[in-house]
Amino acid sequence: MRVLPPQVSDALTVAGFRVGWGALRLMPERAAYAMFDRFADLTVARGGAARLRSNYAKVRPELGDAELDALVRDGMRRCLRYYCEAFRLPVLTPDDVLQRVRVEGDGPVREVIDGGGSVIAFLGHLGNWDLAGAWGTSYLGPVTTVAERLKPEEVFEEFLAFRESLGMTIIPLTGGVNPFPALREAARRPGIIPLLADRDLTARGVEVQLCGHTVRMAPGPAALALAEKRPLHPVSIRHERRGRGWGIVITFHPPVDVPPSGTTRERATAMTQACADVLGAAITEHTSDWHMLQRVFLDDLDHDRLAKATESAT
Repeated sequence: MRVLPPQVSDALTVAGFRVGWGALRLMPERAAYAMFDRFADLTVARGGAARLRSNYAKVRPELGDAELDALVRDGMRRCLRYYCEAFRLPVLTPDDVLQRVRVEGDGPVREVIDGGGSVIAFLGHLGNWDLAGAWGTSYLGPVTTVAERLKPEEVFEEFLAFRESLGMTIIPLTGGVNPFPALREAARRPGIIPLLADRDLTARGVEVQLCGHTVRMAPGPAALALAEKRPLHPVSIRHERRGRGWGIVITFHPPVDVPPSGTTRERATAMTQACADVLGAAITEHTSDWHMLQRVFLDDLDHDRLAKATESAT
């Protein structure tokens, strides 16, 4: 099979995203959802959901093959629904966004923000976090977050501009200044700082248990909460049927306790584990809303490293 040069592949990727952003905004919503459902089913049929299936199998070991297959099909549909909704978000008014979001447990968070403080939110790759961010900027308070730098660079710039157009302040994870000082500055202003943390992107993650398995999670949310003495709330998001369409449910769980003693890393690890416990329960209950298409469990990562080392040795 002929492989495209990287620059050609990157150009096609950028063009695809731009076409998606433009064309999907013009389509009827139901037709757009149906098209992405077909893409999802085709992806599963062609074996493109193997990692999602492996992750789901660890989370739900009690399921048989047929049940797991159905869960993976639903999970891939919900994963691609995230992109469908993201492409269409810029055409939604604040009222449209409000109609698509139901919120639970936001009372304590509102009290903090209304009182001039900030809240740190520990998120997983659940539901649609961009729709949640768009809702937050209009109906909760200023939103500041960190974004993973995607490749090619033009795609990252497109997503950056898209999220900023929704009213969010975005700090790149890499390729610029250290994001932590900027997050500390944001934490000193009223607002919410939602951070995706169920997958370590920095190689400095802390080991915690998620659904009975060891993973590395980002300690940044807990470290930020400790540094600025701000409450740390685990937040889970799930998709929800709304008549003929879809919406999301954002659940603000109670803030995790701050350990009274220990080093900063020890305390951050304990707080991260508390958040992982909450997200783990949400993932177990609403597994198909967890869009984890990468290796995240430590035994999978170790297996890959061993396989590569063996291959190199031979």
